[in-house]
Amino acid sequence: MTLYLYFARRFAMSFLFITAILSTLIFITDLIDQAQQSYADSVTFGVIIRLTLLRLPQTINVILPLNMLLATVVMFLSFARSSELVVTRAAGRSALKSLKSPVAVAFIIGLMVVGMFNPIVAATSKRYVQMSEGFRAGGASALSISEEGLWLRQGTKDGQSVIRAWRSNNDGSVLYDVTFISYAREGGPVRRIEAESAALKDDGWHLRNAKSWSLEAGVNSEGTSTLHETLTIPSSLTLERIRDSFGNAGSISIYDLPAYIRQLELSGFSPRRHKVWLQSELARPLFLVAMVLVASAFTMRHTRSGGTGIAVLSAVLLGFGLYFIRSFSQILGENGQIPVILSAWAPPVAAVLLALGILLHKEDG
Repeated sequence: MTLYLYFARRFAMSFLFITAILSTLIFITDLIDQAQQSYADSVTFGVIIRLTLLRLPQTINVILPLNMLLATVVMFLSFARSSELVVTRAAGRSALKSLKSPVAVAFIIGLMVVGMFNPIVAATSKRYVQMSEGFRAGGASALSISEEGLWLRQGTKDGQSVIRAWRSNNDGSVLYDVTFISYAREGGPVRRIEAESAALKDDGWHLRNAKSWSLEAGVNSEGTSTLHETLTIPSSLTLERIRDSFGNAGSISIYDLPAYIRQLELSGFSPRRHKVWLQSELARPLFLVAMVLVASAFTMRHTRSGGTGIAVLSAVLLGFGLYFIRSFSQILGENGQIPVILSAWAPPVAAVLLALGILLHKEDG
């Protein structure tokens, strides 16, 4: 038990060390990138640092498999130089048993990432998008789905508009039973419009069978209301931005995703991308374990055997290859080419089996 705890502590220290180094490099790189954005001249340096910190958790979450891979490589290279693995084998402990501790730590880290770090990433990502969009467009654009329907907010130089619709077509280009409420730049609501449908095109929203009321103080709203068979309202939104808002499942906590998926289905949108993301997050601990096994299959050896550089390079390349296959599988799942469960769980399961095959071949011939 003492030996296993020692291996677990060494692996945890290697993981924290690699994560700290990569996080620092990412922070510096992203800080430079934020300083070159179009809105950088209109905000303070403190705001730029805040934006960088808000985007940092999402980036760390993306490179987590790489951190796990490199931490395993660093640990086993250290063991190889100090001949600790040789002593472990001489004491009657097989190499596969030595992997119990790193695998257990990787799995626990994966559970913590899914259960604790995922909500943090979702919150910071959402806040980052709100702030950056607000600086770019002069007013933030937002989208949400609830039991009361689909809600959009668009911002322009003239003010904000809140849009509510009961349902939509699959891509969000047409809203049905829609209400527009326009707000002045420095004041309250100034106009309300209800329409049978609203189609988003290049020049704005095209409304059918619309009725407009003025909400300005001192005006008889019903007396001055007007009917429009067709009406065009300028918009800062585009189909791409709406689709990105729905497609960015990473800005939604894993605890809120099941309910959000149900609301998407009720609103007429396809929730496939969110289902793939949910299953991929649930499969993350297994994929992190696969990264540990892949790295150990090439680096759990003595330095006197030679070819250490080739072994490390092979482990890194195979790890990147598995990460690419996982991303490609998710894309296939999002496009409906393969089932959702298969797209999320097949890559980590295949990676674990591949790594175990290599380890058994190396250890037992």
